[in-house]
Amino acid sequence: MNRKTVVLPVLAGLLAPVLAACGSEGSGNGDGDPIVVGTTDHFVASKDTPAPFDPAAAYDVAAWSVMRNTLQTLVRLPRSGTEPEMDAARKCGFTDAQNEQYRCTLRKGLTFSNGHELEAKDVEFSLKRLLRIKHVGGPSSLFANLDKVEATGARQVVFHLKKPDATFPYKLSTPAAAIVDSETYPANALAKGFKMTGSGPYALDDFDSKDGKATLSKNPHYKGGLELHNSKIELRFFDSARGMEKALKAGDIDVMGRTISPEQVQRLGNAKDKGIELVEQPGQEIRYLAFDTDAPITGKKAVRQAMAQIVDRQKIVRDAYNRSAEPLYSLVPAGLPSHRNSFFNTYGGEPDAAAAKRTLAKAGIDTPVKLTLTYTTDHYGEATAKEFATLKKQLNGSGLFDVDTKGVKWDSFRPAATSGKYEVYGYGWYPDFPDADNFIAPFFEKDNFLGSPYSNREIREKLLPQTRRQTERGSTTNAFGRAQDIIAEDVPVLPLWQGKQYLAARDDITGVEWALNSASVLQFWELGRGAEG
Repeated sequence: MNRKTVVLPVLAGLLAPVLAACGSEGSGNGDGDPIVVGTTDHFVASKDTPAPFDPAAAYDVAAWSVMRNTLQTLVRLPRSGTEPEMDAARKCGFTDAQNEQYRCTLRKGLTFSNGHELEAKDVEFSLKRLLRIKHVGGPSSLFANLDKVEATGARQVVFHLKKPDATFPYKLSTPAAAIVDSETYPANALAKGFKMTGSGPYALDDFDSKDGKATLSKNPHYKGGLELHNSKIELRFFDSARGMEKALKAGDIDVMGRTISPEQVQRLGNAKDKGIELVEQPGQEIRYLAFDTDAPITGKKAVRQAMAQIVDRQKIVRDAYNRSAEPLYSLVPAGLPSHRNSFFNTYGGEPDAAAAKRTLAKAGIDTPVKLTLTYTTDHYGEATAKEFATLKKQLNGSGLFDVDTKGVKWDSFRPAATSGKYEVYGYGWYPDFPDADNFIAPFFEKDNFLGSPYSNREIREKLLPQTRRQTERGSTTNAFGRAQDIIAEDVPVLPLWQGKQYLAARDDITGVEWALNSASVLQFWELGRGAEG
């Protein structure tokens, strides 16, 4: 059996391998042929998405996998554990007891890949630019609490927060806070196209969307503490997971990344072929339905509650995902200390069409309720269509709904979803950092990334501020539990399942067990080439 399951401790949900996986006996090296990584992700520079890799706009795991390797942040998530560690910064910390002022001192000699010196003024420029552009669907909401950022010297920068926020260091570890060159990037507009100038471990040498590949080489200017186990990465973009698997078996690629289908998980995990191994890890990816709570139909809470009473998560993960995912009954995934099964507690674990019928009747809603469920065809994997076919069957089978489904390509789907074009649609979330805050705040703060009109004053004005004053994150459980209960009652979103993480690789590739972080972002520097196992 060619599957290696990496057993992880439950530690704030952070993925931290403790058992070796494929090829881990060797440490790899930085020389030789490029390591070729396959993916079904695609990047298109269009009118709606003019800047696929601009940190002021990009807010999805595919783009962040490229940005994490090429752009640098002051701090980064650790290989294991929970506390952010230094990257571009030499030291960082709160300077007051209220967690309202955060100060960082940069490393000496930082340089962008174009040779320009990186100074504190570039950090100030990058954060101000993010908030000034405030791109729809972008990550600016992560820093909505930032009042002022100022470079107080060539190597020192100070962040002043509007309110206390113990999670601020985690937010600085995300590509949303990536440092860009103030002499290269426009201050008030997005940097169009695929060109990037950063100070991360790699430089993007070439991006050929027509040829379906990109090349990243070791950045000789990088200073940040990471050890690179290769000198070059080649990304190859595939139209299907099946084509990517074929290339892996033929030896045309070394690593098979996003997105591995449920059928491939089963096939690769049970394969007798030598030379390929599958690594499985717990994941924090979640999938959910999002509702326009101002729309004529989904604006009625009873409609959303009735859907929550009908949806059968067990059948979704069985029929659409071959049990490569787990049912999820909260926005906060299992594995985080603040997780609470609020939807299970509110609606039960089994579908109940009779209860849904009573809910709709009590609200005076005629049945069947006509709705269109919209999903993206080319971003979350080939099983998404099966998932929505299963949802359609479940809802229509109750006799209470008349549901149709519609698939839309990602470059059109994302801007339409965040601008309120769909009443109900399927979305995924990969955490920016491993804390319950990141599964609550981005959805329910003002100017949230969904563009959702839903607002709850208790979550926004009481619970989130309360948890952000607590530096001991384990003490936030009750407040986040209450937030999850409110979400289950109002159903502005409907959680469906929680994913696992998979990578498949040739057995001479080392470091695969470390290559995915807790946000499912690929860390190319961990991959090396060693002796065949």
